Amino acid sequence: MHKIKTELTLPDRIELKENGERRAVLEISPFEAGFGVTFAHPIRRTLLASSVGYAPVAIKIDGVKHEFDSVRGMLEDVANLIINLKSIRFKFKEPSKREIIVSYSFKGPQTITGASLINSEVDVVNPEEYVATLNEEAELELSILIKKGMGYVPVEEFREDLPDGFIGIDAYFSPVKRVQYHIEKFLREDDPTFEKVIFEIEGDGQRVPLDLFKEAVDNFLKHFVGVSRKFGLQVIEAGVVELGPEYNILFEPIERMNLRSRSYNSLDRAGIKFIGELVLKGREEIANIKNLGQKSLEEIIEKLEEIGFPVTKVLPAEIRTTIEEKIKQLKGESNEA
Repeated sequence: MHKIKTELTLPDRIELKENGERRAVLEISPFEAGFGVTFAHPIRRTLLASSVGYAPVAIKIDGVKHEFDSVRGMLEDVANLIINLKSIRFKFKEPSKREIIVSYSFKGPQTITGASLINSEVDVVNPEEYVATLNEEAELELSILIKKGMGYVPVEEFREDLPDGFIGIDAYFSPVKRVQYHIEKFLREDDPTFEKVIFEIEGDGQRVPLDLFKEAVDNFLKHFVGVSRKFGLQVIEAGVVELGPEYNILFEPIERMNLRSRSYNSLDRAGIKFIGELVLKGREEIANIKNLGQKSLEEIIEKLEEIGFPVTKVLPAEIRTTIEEKIKQLKGESNEA
């Protein structure tokens, strides 16, 4: 016999079954019957539509005026070169930048692949991808305009904004290759009608799938915040809870991590004072800290793992809220001192 309820049961269990550079699997439960798909479908759509990535949006080739032209000694015509470049997945080495123009000079004979396009400003996450073939007579002077964005944007929408001499390319920014969810029955307190949602997220390597999932949830919640304010509704935050002693380390200053001076100074300049501030950030958010190099990023990730709070750990909402409130209080006390 079903019990009469006056409140919904909300999901409070998040298990990270797999977490890699290109694939993540999460299990979230419990959901009331029918609420699994209510949650999962819009999150999937948000992941696909709002995840920020990088894409080539225009190219400039010396001696070429339009996409139906050709380059002497290049096997492909310009139109085919553009098609091949659409498959290249770039990644900015300085994540704070919104756009970059990268220039290349190739002489034949050679085969150009994604690896040929890696330089001091950009990485290519699919370096084996084919771009073009040049014979011994070919010289290719190529510039590529790469932008940060989301979703799919046809070239007609930004062609007028392109620099002179550049040929526009339809831009597909999303770093998400595939998102699937499955809904299974979940037994809770002898009630078999609850549900568990299992997300499988595959990325193209530009960004870590777990960070993409966190970003999608945040973007989805922002829609509700806007509607709530419009109608004067109260936005209910996750409640503050009592933390166990294992969380005490999060409220220690970052000096306790014994980081190299370069790593510490980058965090200090970014206003990060306590270890918990790093725990609340995902890998990508830490990587975006200004002037924090790859070596420093790896050091911080290693230190967090040592204290039992790896960047892959997913904290429940009420735990995150409690940590945020405590750190806010500590920072306030520090400023008053």
